[in-house]
Amino acid sequence: MPDRRASVLARPLRRLPTGAARLGRGVRRRPALLALALAALLPLLLATACGPRGFQPRRFRSAPELYQASMREFARRKWDNALAGLDLLANQLPARDTLLAQVYFYQAQAHGRKGEHLLAAQAYQRIQDAFSDDSIADEALYQQAREYQKLWRKPVLDQQYGQTALATFRQLLSVYPDSPLVPEVGRQITTLNEWFATKDYDTGMHYFRRKAYDSAIIYFRDVTRLFPGTPAAKRAYLRMVEAFRAINYREDVAETCTEARKFYPEDGDVRRACGGAPVAGTDSAPARAAAVPTAARPPQQPPRG
Repeated sequence: MPDRRASVLARPLRRLPTGAARLGRGVRRRPALLALALAALLPLLLATACGPRGFQPRRFRSAPELYQASMREFARRKWDNALAGLDLLANQLPARDTLLAQVYFYQAQAHGRKGEHLLAAQAYQRIQDAFSDDSIADEALYQQAREYQKLWRKPVLDQQYGQTALATFRQLLSVYPDSPLVPEVGRQITTLNEWFATKDYDTGMHYFRRKAYDSAIIYFRDVTRLFPGTPAAKRAYLRMVEAFRAINYREDVAETCTEARKFYPEDGDVRRACGGAPVAGTDSAPARAAAVPTAARPPQQPPRG
């Protein structure tokens, strides 16, 4: 004879308990009941989320206690909790309290870890505004520049934040010339200049491909003049030689090749491009009829196509 207890335990549950089933049917029939139920549960949910185990900045009695607690949340990578405590400290500490510089610094750090680079840069700026003599002021200025640099994600994009990053790096070199960060600042400026050069070169190539050679030459000339030594500078020389040849400006071909040979005396690409070019100043061909414009710079971000 089969065990009745085993058969009962093996039987699947086919319905909710009576009270819960009635509540479910009532909610389906009357949506207002759902809103009422949620309103009743909301305080309980909030109490659970923000209960004794949650981070509550206002329960700390002193600024040092709250700062240490916020730093523990920061170390745990709980960025929102850390910011909750640091924001409260930033609003409550006296304007010249020395702890405030650290608060601003870690506010910026937390925003940066969250990918909020503009908010991070603004928090670092507060250190420069109020605590420029603090021991962390040069580090804050460096990090501020890096946050702006991160906002310029590709050379093809608008370079506004790249220009702001460059200006901030230069400010650091001017205000803190003895900072141990100076070598790293130099490396970051080199990287930015390479991006600026790439952007101008790519814009020049846009006009070059459309046979708008005068406009292309303006951008290539800027690359060689403003960003010498960058990878894009050599390419700009080579494209300028091609552009001048395409419009039969032989004297400019000679001048460009002379300059390129000076910077790249052993470069094979330069030798191949300029092998037959006459030395500047010896070309017997008549001067070109019209000078290449140098002031009217075409749009930097031409339409794609």
